[in-house]
Amino acid sequence: MKTAVYPGTFNPITNGHTDLVERASKLFDKVIVAIGVNRQKTTSLSTERRVELARKVLGHLDNVEVCAFETLLIDFVRERGADVILRGLRTVADFEYEFQLVGMNRALDPGIETIFMAPDEHLSYISSTLVREIASYGGDISRFVHPLVNEAMIAHLNEQKSAS
Repeated sequence: MKTAVYPGTFNPITNGHTDLVERASKLFDKVIVAIGVNRQKTTSLSTERRVELARKVLGHLDNVEVCAFETLLIDFVRERGADVILRGLRTVADFEYEFQLVGMNRALDPGIETIFMAPDEHLSYISSTLVREIASYGGDISRFVHPLVNEAMIAHLNEQKSAS
């Protein structure tokens, strides 16, 4: 059974992420969307909320599992019995960073392969960072995320305003 792990912070999950998972689910027996707790990144949505949203958005895919992880990616991939790391590429700048990760992951475990996929062209400009920024200024992000994610982002921003 071929299992791929698609790691990321998914803060929030976007239509670009969903596109990659949907296409990967046709290529692999199982796809694990691994939502990482990255201590070097500040996330707007809690890990639990990001997992919940990803599960709802990807719930139509029978061979996709969504979970959180807080370990070294290679260790997580091994623990889950996967043999592929799936990474999304939008731009050449993404490739430079991803290429470094491939080299490091290969040094840590040469038996685990990394495969790159690009989102559909009409989704290639979408990033979680841009979605968060647009939302923070009250912009409409509904074209870039699932309706549940849109609602969650609006609610989160309203909570932040109320707390201020």
